[in-house]
Amino acid sequence: MGSEFHRIKRLPPYVFSEVNQLKLAARAVGKDIIDFGMGNPDMPTPTHIVDKMQETLRNPKTHGYSASRGINGLRKAVAGFYARRFSVEIDPETETIVTLGSKEGLANLASAITTPGDVILVPNPSYPIHQFGFIIAGASVRNVPVLPDRNYIGALESAVRHSVPKPIALVLNYPNNPTTITAPFEFYEEVVSFCKSHEIYILSDLAYSELYFDGHPPPSILEVSGAKDIAVEFTSMSKSYSMAGWRVGFATGNSELISALGRVKSYLDYGAFTPIQVAATAALNGPDSCIQDIREIYKKRRDVLVASMAAAGWEIPSPQATMFAWAPVPDKFKHLGSIEFSKLLLNEADVAVSPGVAFGEYGEGYVRISLVENEQRIRQAARNIKVFLAKELVKGKETRQSGV
Repeated sequence: MGSEFHRIKRLPPYVFSEVNQLKLAARAVGKDIIDFGMGNPDMPTPTHIVDKMQETLRNPKTHGYSASRGINGLRKAVAGFYARRFSVEIDPETETIVTLGSKEGLANLASAITTPGDVILVPNPSYPIHQFGFIIAGASVRNVPVLPDRNYIGALESAVRHSVPKPIALVLNYPNNPTTITAPFEFYEEVVSFCKSHEIYILSDLAYSELYFDGHPPPSILEVSGAKDIAVEFTSMSKSYSMAGWRVGFATGNSELISALGRVKSYLDYGAFTPIQVAATAALNGPDSCIQDIREIYKKRRDVLVASMAAAGWEIPSPQATMFAWAPVPDKFKHLGSIEFSKLLLNEADVAVSPGVAFGEYGEGYVRISLVENEQRIRQAARNIKVFLAKELVKGKETRQSGV
C-alpha cells in the first residue's frame, strides 16, 4: 500500500523535530548544548497554582470526564481577566471556550470553518500552526506581511483583490512569534474596519500578551468597538504562568466562531483534566505578581542576551515582547541560509537556535533565540559564539591568503 496520504503530502517535515534530533545526537556524544531552540519555559509553575492542582487531584469526583467547553468557573475567570486587563466585557456562556492550549484551538477552529479550497490570509513568517492548521483542513494559504505599518492595509487589499475565491479569514499574531513585533491599538482598528467591509473573519493569536517589556502592554483586538462581530482571540496559560505542559488556553470573542469551535471539540475531546482547569481558574483569579516575576526574569535574560552577544560580535535587536529574540544571521554566514547556520552554531558553538525559515520563506536570513536558559548559560553561549566567530575570521583570512 502507498503511504502518500493527501494531507501528509501537504505537510513538510517539521523543522523543530529535525533540530531536536540534531540536539539529541550532540548530547548523546557528551556535548553540553545550550538550548535556545524551542520556546519551552524553563521556570516552574507558580506554587499556588500547583497547590490548587494537588488539592483538587485528591478529590476522586474530579477524575472523570470534564467539559469540552471548559468548566463554568474557568470560563468566568477568563471573562474576569478580559474585564481587568482589557476592559472588555465577555459573556462566559457564549463568547469564550477553554482549549487544550492555543495551538489546539487554532487547529480545531480551522477545521470548523474551512471548506476545501478556501483562502486564508496568514502572515509570513509566522508560527507554523497559523498556516498549517488551515492547510490540514484543506485550505489554501496566501501570505501577507507581518509588519503592522502603513503599507499593511494596502497589502490586504491586494491579497483580497487577487484571491479566488475571496479569503474567508485573516490570522494575526502580536506580539509576534517569531519576529517579536508588536502592534498598536490603531492598527487593530484599521484591520477590523477593513475585514468588516470585506466580510473576513479575524483570528488573533495573543499568546504573549503578558510577556512585554519596557512598560508597553499589548492591546487586545477585542478592545476595538465591534471587533466581536468578526474576531476571535486565542490566549494561553503556557507562557504567562509557565504552564506549557498543562495545555490550557482559551478562544474568546465572536459567538458564532466560538459555537463552531465548541461543536467540533464536542466530537473530539472531553476538555482538559478537571484538576488542571481548577488550577487554571485559581491562576486567573489569583494575584498578578507571579506574572510580573516571570516577565522580569525574561526581561533580564533579554538584556543579558543582547549585551553579551554584541560583545561577542553578533548584533541582535532588543525585543519589546515575547520570550524570543529575532536575530539576523551575521553577514558572513547569510549565504549558508538559516538552517545551515543553525547547524553550524550547534556543531561548533554548542548552541541550539531555531532557523528562521522554519517559520516561512520570509524568515530566511534570521534565527529565533528562545530565552529559556538562565543568565549564566546565556553568557556562556555568548562566549562560545565569540570563540566560534573568531575561528571563522581566521579561516577567512587564511582562505584569502591562500588564494593570492
